[in-house]
Amino acid sequence: MRQAALPFETVAANEYGYSIEQVDEFLARARGTFNGTGADDEIVTSHLVRRTAFDPQKGGYDARTVDSALDRLEDVFAKREREALVEAEGEEAWLQQVGRLSTILRGRLHRQPGERFRRPSRRNVASYNVEDVDALCDQLADYFEKDVPLSVDSVRRATFREAQGQDGYEESQVDAFLDRVVELMASID
Repeated sequence: MRQAALPFETVAANEYGYSIEQVDEFLARARGTFNGTGADDEIVTSHLVRRTAFDPQKGGYDARTVDSALDRLEDVFAKREREALVEAEGEEAWLQQVGRLSTILRGRLHRQPGERFRRPSRRNVASYNVEDVDALCDQLADYFEKDVPLSVDSVRRATFREAQGQDGYEESQVDAFLDRVVELMASID
């Protein structure tokens, strides 16, 4: 009997990729939501797609390929969520939602460089390099206020040099902020 082709390339048997079983299960769940056949307690949203992580597995799926597919999937779900909100409550409701989120995000972007996010309370924890994060924040401010082009994928893929403790920004706060930025960009692009 011929085995079905895998949906993604796998890495070499001695390299780490994403867990094949976890990726396949998540995609089946997303397909169920998309097609309207999934269980109510397993609904997939654009936010869930963005926050999903998979365990490493030797010989697993190639992470870059899966991440690219998840980015496209998130965009599809964000568009459907926007369309559902507009259909249910009107375009004005969607514009208000976008406006509220934009106001919150821009408020943080208007803070002084070096003061946009919390510093970790412990000394030796990993944190994000302040200059790297502030540089992205400046790009985001230009995107939101001056219509300077910036792709949602560049925000999704942003990386920052590591800092130690109070020398950097707290990673979890920066990550949460960037999640909201991606949410907003995906909903308006």
